Amino acid sequence: MRFRSLAFFAPLVIVALTACSPNQSPDEIRERTARDTAALKRDTKAVAQGIKDGLTQRKSVDLNRASRDELGGLPGVDSRTADRIIAERPYASTHQLVSRHVLSQVEYSRIQDHITVTR
Repeated sequence: MRFRSLAFFAPLVIVALTACSPNQSPDEIRERTARDTAALKRDTKAVAQGIKDGLTQRKSVDLNRASRDELGGLPGVDSRTADRIIAERPYASTHQLVSRHVLSQVEYSRIQDHITVTR
């Protein structure tokens, strides 16, 4: 809990310190601080949403329907491997990548949570 409160207040302190200048009036400082805080709020929301999307996004790639580029986006799958996967279609299960010797068990382990098969 202590970490969360520090993480929340640290950017606000930085904004407040950078907004203060001996040559600025209190109104100018207040306006600049408000502007910087609004920008920080907007950017923080965008970063938080990006993190949430990255952690929760589990889009599976269908081995029977995915394009070469979609397959190439899987961890450790290059264009040559994607071509081998496409050449062995259709698949009844994802583990057929190993049983048909398209991928090794180690390679399969890297992508097994990212793939699916529909018929």
